[in-house]
Amino acid sequence: MLNKIKRWIVEDDGVAAIEFALVGLPFIIMLVGFIEVCLFFSSAVSLEGAANDAARMIRTGQVQAAGDPVQAFQNELCNQVSNLINCAGIQYEVTPIPNNSFSDVSQLQPKFDKNGNLIIPPFDTGTSSGDVLVRVVYQYVFLTPFLGRIITGGAATQAMLMSTIIIQNEPYKFGN
Repeated sequence: MLNKIKRWIVEDDGVAAIEFALVGLPFIIMLVGFIEVCLFFSSAVSLEGAANDAARMIRTGQVQAAGDPVQAFQNELCNQVSNLINCAGIQYEVTPIPNNSFSDVSQLQPKFDKNGNLIIPPFDTGTSSGDVLVRVVYQYVFLTPFLGRIITGGAATQAMLMSTIIIQNEPYKFGN
């Protein structure tokens, strides 16, 4: 009996499997977390770039010259983010800054409803040489809820990505 116990203690047939079980799960969790964080930040960068490109089209008057300015703006946003972000989930606000002045900045704060959706004023690209606020919002839903709670610092499994851009329209003229 003592001989069998000694052989069992010295036996090393399953050591690799046990070591993999101890190291494998944390490794897989770290790998999935790394991929999730990369997707999150890539989505944020993609949204920022799309907002910049769409705002540039407003600034140069391309959106205003289009037959349907809202559709032209949406198309530019969606063309830039279609690989990472669901375009249907993007909310945006395009509004002129009153009197081209920042004296009452509190009016420019984003407003959200009780569900966290952006309250969107009418789409208005402003006038030639006018200042315009372009704000784009997307609720990123984490694939791994545990990581979502860590990144957001709470019980949320989604995080708001927001890009706010202030532009001054170029002095464009349309028509005659």
